[in-house]
Amino acid sequence: MKQFVRIALLALAALAAGIVVRTAVRIERQSTRDESRPADVILILGAAEYRGRPSPVLKARLDHGLELYREKKAPLILTTGGAGGDPTFTEGEVGRAYLTRRGVPSEAILVEAEGETTMQSLAAAAEIMRRMSLGSCIVVSDGYHIYRAKKMLEAQGFAVYGSPRPSPPQSELREWWLYARQAVAYLLWRWGVPI
Repeated sequence: MKQFVRIALLALAALAAGIVVRTAVRIERQSTRDESRPADVILILGAAEYRGRPSPVLKARLDHGLELYREKKAPLILTTGGAGGDPTFTEGEVGRAYLTRRGVPSEAILVEAEGETTMQSLAAAAEIMRRMSLGSCIVVSDGYHIYRAKKMLEAQGFAVYGSPRPSPPQSELREWWLYARQAVAYLLWRWGVPI
């Protein structure tokens, strides 16, 4: 009986690992694919901000979203992200300030400033998009993050196109760690675990 239990547990672990690897491969394929095309809004996912200034990651995402806006891919930009422990600023508001200083009219920028996780930010962004009758978006984030964000928004009924920000090359081991981590987060979300 003990041997049967061990074999069953090993088989279950192998199955789980296989599902994570298969999902990580999908994430890797999506991570470099720029699908940008005309849409209703450019949705820029938040990242850290430092006392009202975007972190290098957030700045790169905002710059990429700004480039898409200047290419007239969408008439609106939606910045996301809550306070993240900062009592004064939110990632979404820092994003808006950064973009207005670069010539984007404030009326062309929507802000989601409450989300503390990807799931919370995307749920709030989806609600904003629904209220404004926006049916399509270009999601801007780091490449490893696009797949999960797309799937979450597609589940809400939106047409979603990914456009990863340019990023410096990383070690292959680090990249696969990021893909595997996102695969686990995506699978947990699919199974109803709010993360």
